[in-house]
Amino acid sequence: MRHSNVLVLGGSGFIGRYLVNFLVARGCRVLVPSRRRDRSRHLILLPTCDVVDANIMDDATLTRLVADQDAVINLVGILHGTEADFQRVHADLPRRVVAACTKHRVRRLLQVSALGASTSAPSMYLCSKGAGEAHVLASALAWTLFRPSTVFGVEDRFLNLFAKLAAWFPVLPIGGANAKFQPIWVEDVAHAIINSVDNEETYGKSYELAGPRIYTLRELVEFAAKAAGHPRPVVALPDGLARLQARVLELLPGTPLLSRDNLESMKIDSVASKQPFVPAPELGIRLTPMEPEASLYLAGMHPRSRFSALRARARR
Repeated sequence: MRHSNVLVLGGSGFIGRYLVNFLVARGCRVLVPSRRRDRSRHLILLPTCDVVDANIMDDATLTRLVADQDAVINLVGILHGTEADFQRVHADLPRRVVAACTKHRVRRLLQVSALGASTSAPSMYLCSKGAGEAHVLASALAWTLFRPSTVFGVEDRFLNLFAKLAAWFPVLPIGGANAKFQPIWVEDVAHAIINSVDNEETYGKSYELAGPRIYTLRELVEFAAKAAGHPRPVVALPDGLARLQARVLELLPGTPLLSRDNLESMKIDSVASKQPFVPAPELGIRLTPMEPEASLYLAGMHPRSRFSALRARARR
């Protein structure tokens, strides 16, 4: 079945910008709700993409957005917040999306979760993601669930964060230094999702998404710092000091660089259950190694990162 009209929740975010571009390139009409439409200029100019001011946390608004769509893709997620925040975004929103889809007979739903998500996980992030999964899996919709590891790309807030910290500090003390990740390229994630939209073979299936190699957090921090031109020694903090560091960072204004809940999440390795990881053939992706792509954008040499830098200087 061809799904021509697609609602993308979280479409203005990191993964969303790639996914929406690919959907438009395939001839889909894409609806992207945003609380700040002016921050989605990278999508507004796309020919068949409609970015609208909307609060998807309002039931009436969400129901109106879902109506007349052929498929809904939910990418919405947060890394920091209170327990109520995680519950509202990761658990309640999928439940409400399922209800809206059911009401308007929109059968196709694609939900992005996370590796390690479980209602028994140690962190609020993973536990709430698990609760959201449960609502989707219990529905009668034609759902597909994706569980990616850490996603890297030009606009990521993971490797880029470590690169920026390396520019500021001569030594990088980190908690959870031995936590394991299997980073996946953002375009691989977006292609896996878009290749599934019309593919009935993916209905009712959950897919892990991971890259070709496993790294410790220490290795990722060292790589990001070196690639950015600021090689730094990494000091692994014991659990007590790591929690103290996270607590201090939580008290600083703005979004914390690291929270205690992040440390709890890292107790579960973000790696695929089967190694070496081979993506399901119906997803139609070939895994992109991290080093070649990330080295370019961390050094400011990637075409997209150069363009972003020019836009930032021009305040656009």
